[in-house]
Amino acid sequence: MIARSLAPLSNTSLTRFDAIVVLGTPADSDGNPTPEMLGRVTESVHEYERGVAAHLILTGGAAHNHYVEARVMARTAEAQGIPEAAISVEPRAMDTIQNACYAMRIMKTRRWRSAEVVSNTSHLPRAALIFSRLPLEWRMHAVPRGPEPAIDTGAETALETLKTVRYLVWTRQVEGCAP
Repeated sequence: MIARSLAPLSNTSLTRFDAIVVLGTPADSDGNPTPEMLGRVTESVHEYERGVAAHLILTGGAAHNHYVEARVMARTAEAQGIPEAAISVEPRAMDTIQNACYAMRIMKTRRWRSAEVVSNTSHLPRAALIFSRLPLEWRMHAVPRGPEPAIDTGAETALETLKTVRYLVWTRQVEGCAP
């Protein structure tokens, strides 16, 4: 899809940001991080340790089971050495639009104006289209693929393409964000 391939992955040349926004993904049925969630959190911890930003915003509600994604991610980030004071938990978002909108609200209250957004490669074009509508300087940052091959990247990309079409045609008109 053209929109996905043309989506910018940044709107700034900044290399340091006010916050790192980690987009939600489901925990497993026992409330533990899945490999995808662990990858996002671990990469955000690496970025924090590199000095990219002094704050993490972990965003995601109980969208796919009864575990709040942001809380599971916060527990995981703290176990990897991130101080609780550096973590903001956004526990209500049920989709990527709400991830962006609610993270923006947190940033606005703290007067933060820039963010690096961490997610999986296939998710970033749609996330970029969503973040491009917010009054924020941002850059997308992909979680590196692990040593094991992806299980089904074709299906993952196809699903993200369908979600992007849905966003462009329907969702962005109906589900607005007032940060």
